[in-house]
Amino acid sequence: MMPKPLLLCKAALFFVTFLLSSAPAQERVTESLDRGLVAVAVQDGVFLSWRLLRDDPDSVAFNVYRQIDGDTKRLNEVPLETGTNFTVPQSMAPQSTAPADDVQGAKYFVRAVVDGNELEPSTPVAAWDNGYHRIPIQVIEGYRPGDTSIADLDGDGQMEFVVHQISKPRDNSHAGLTGSPILDAYEWDGTLLWRINLGQNIREGEHYTQFMVYDLDGNGQAEVVCKTADGTVDGKGNTIGDATKDWRVVDEKSKSFGRVLSGPEFLTVFSGATGEALSTVDYLPGRDPIDGWGGIGGNGGNDDYGNRCDRFLACVAYLDGHLPSVVMCRGVYGRIVMAAWDWREGTLSQRWVFDSGISYRPFSDASTFSGMGGHSLSVADVDEDGKDEIVYQAMVVDDDGKGLYSSGLRHGDAMHLSDLDPNRPGLEVFTVQENEESTKRFGTPGAAMRDARTGEILWSHSPGIDVGSGLAADIDPRHPGCEAWGGPGGLRTVTGEVIGKSPRTSSWAIWWDGDLLRELVGFSRVTKWDWESQRENVIFDTHSRGAPRGPNLLGDIIGDWREELVMSSPDGAELRVFTTSIPTEHRLVTLLQDCQYRLALVWQNVVYNKPPHPSFFLGHGMQTK
Repeated sequence: MMPKPLLLCKAALFFVTFLLSSAPAQERVTESLDRGLVAVAVQDGVFLSWRLLRDDPDSVAFNVYRQIDGDTKRLNEVPLETGTNFTVPQSMAPQSTAPADDVQGAKYFVRAVVDGNELEPSTPVAAWDNGYHRIPIQVIEGYRPGDTSIADLDGDGQMEFVVHQISKPRDNSHAGLTGSPILDAYEWDGTLLWRINLGQNIREGEHYTQFMVYDLDGNGQAEVVCKTADGTVDGKGNTIGDATKDWRVVDEKSKSFGRVLSGPEFLTVFSGATGEALSTVDYLPGRDPIDGWGGIGGNGGNDDYGNRCDRFLACVAYLDGHLPSVVMCRGVYGRIVMAAWDWREGTLSQRWVFDSGISYRPFSDASTFSGMGGHSLSVADVDEDGKDEIVYQAMVVDDDGKGLYSSGLRHGDAMHLSDLDPNRPGLEVFTVQENEESTKRFGTPGAAMRDARTGEILWSHSPGIDVGSGLAADIDPRHPGCEAWGGPGGLRTVTGEVIGKSPRTSSWAIWWDGDLLRELVGFSRVTKWDWESQRENVIFDTHSRGAPRGPNLLGDIIGDWREELVMSSPDGAELRVFTTSIPTEHRLVTLLQDCQYRLALVWQNVVYNKPPHPSFFLGHGMQTK
């Protein structure tokens, strides 16, 4: 029997509560998961898939059961030992004579089988019709669903959704008034748990509102953390700060029109269960000086109208190797500041602050970390010491808040971090870089692969070329490891060898079909790369829309190790959760129990959303059962 991939997180099999007092030193406290069983009506029956959990023994098998009209029947002849999915033939899913709970008139559950003994059943589920699950949204006029996150908000052992409803968003470089950002929490059936209105003093746009949803204190209920301001209203109707204040620049002739460049800035921890504000402190760092955030990133410019000073990122990381911390960030093109916070026993305390420092043109006195930020970030234990680092595009900050290294690759719009090359030790980072106007003189590679631990450039191409998008994923089985593409030259192997034409899709990847290669997501469709004809073939179409730059959420949130797409209906009235119905014999522990992958779902709503990657190589040729 092949071993399961090495994962960093441990979770209990059935318990809802977190492992706290019994956890040995440096063991990460992580959320507990159930089987996550999902059933989908398909043309020839019902497709079921469920989670394999890290604590499951290698010998675990499963039995599948159907409940209908009060009768329970086992559907498999012998315990299932390959894959964690099963297709119920139409002949085994007859219509009920009673009012149907679903299109098949039945519910399904699974039991793990260990040493010949059946364990407790999973929660029975009905089949989704139309191939997806609907989550009705309480629509606000002029708004639409945007970025979405998941976590167990109320401690019931099930994931809930936090949806960012957006209205008239603006990029930082554009003036104008926006709507007030709204955060909603929903159960799977569309029940609204709470609504937080961040208010008019928080500008709407993907660079502004990063919301972190995760259990920060290990009590089994997630918190929500984000930047707030005067007039923010929490889920209980309580106002933060002074509701009478309007700090927006309202002079339409001003280059700062619509921006918020004065007044207090706060950081608030909200209860995931109720949306109530639990603690509010000053946001660190403050925006001043407004002209102190320029540098050698991007076009190498600066401004005093509120563009570069309000570029925010955020993440959650296990900085002590035991409990998670939230890290709130400001700045990408020049000065970069990260403030790490701990939420422990109802108190929000500062762990550390990293500050690359202020510099002005010609930026000759700038720190080597200045200008190295991008429009996404990642979290991983790159030095394998059991604690996480913050991978901030071209540079890395260690778990203690000190700079680990700066690669010198400067600012970029895309980054992908994983064990991209299974034939070399450790993790790799693939990035693309901006080379614009005055910064073309640096001859920075348009794309590069580097060692995640040391920053050593393994290969690069296109010096001085501005590359706006790039992706790394295993899409061609003829070459070991992941392929990478972005910018001139086409598709490359993980060692940089050009192997042909690259896919047009370069933003999102997904594990969807039955093999270990990754598929691609563009607009509403899942495509498969045909390495022989060098083209993408559509294998699934959601006929939906997502957030401005892709799906509302993409990741392994239910069922087996394959990934789901959370999209918006065309009218914005509901979220739709799509899961694959393609059988697979590959067995993998749910990706939710790989810490790097799980934390990638937490930061996925940050700026230019990117797909999550695990801490291990997942692709053609890896070992699975």
